[in-house]
Amino acid sequence: MDSFSNVIRAASHEQHVEAETSTFMSDLLGGRLGVDAYTRYTEQLWFVYEALEAETGRLASDAVAGPFIRPELFRRGALERDLAHLRGPGWRAGMSALPATRAYAERVRECAERWPAGYVAHHYTRYLGDLSGGQIIRDRAEKAWGFERKGDGVRFYVFEEIGNPAAFKRGYRELLDAVSADDLEKQRIVAECKKAFALNTAVFRELGEEFPLSA
Repeated sequence: MDSFSNVIRAASHEQHVEAETSTFMSDLLGGRLGVDAYTRYTEQLWFVYEALEAETGRLASDAVAGPFIRPELFRRGALERDLAHLRGPGWRAGMSALPATRAYAERVRECAERWPAGYVAHHYTRYLGDLSGGQIIRDRAEKAWGFERKGDGVRFYVFEEIGNPAAFKRGYRELLDAVSADDLEKQRIVAECKKAFALNTAVFRELGEEFPLSA
């Protein structure tokens, strides 16, 4: 029988590709958008991670979500340093969540408060994605806008406490395989992973509308 981590990966593969190849992300990685678009994207991430990490203290003791709460993954502090660099010391003022970002953060918060297994789905889609594809974004951002390598502006993508990302991801997938859930709950987790990708893609769509490339 296929492992649960493989089932999740296969089930969300199509949406993963859709998110990665969105017009906004393609334009951003292709160097066709300015640092203002990158800043706006970073702002949206802050709202999502604020929701992801707000309940970690309580979730750490949860039978299902607890094993996934790993402080070395936490991103909010790194995002705040990046935003201070990108927007200045008053970075919090004037920051706004797009409607799609608000919907995404609300769903994450809802799962964190009421459905730990659903929270795991969001945890997986975000953090494992950051450890993988996020490194491509960091590399492009450093080259396009002259950020110091792994420094302010791209700290979100730098997991200083994870020395071996490949080994960490292997361990993470083992946690997924051992998740405390029956088959029906696992199906619901897979469905929530798909929902997470759809919510993320909606954010990219709205960012694309805010930063259209002039023909």
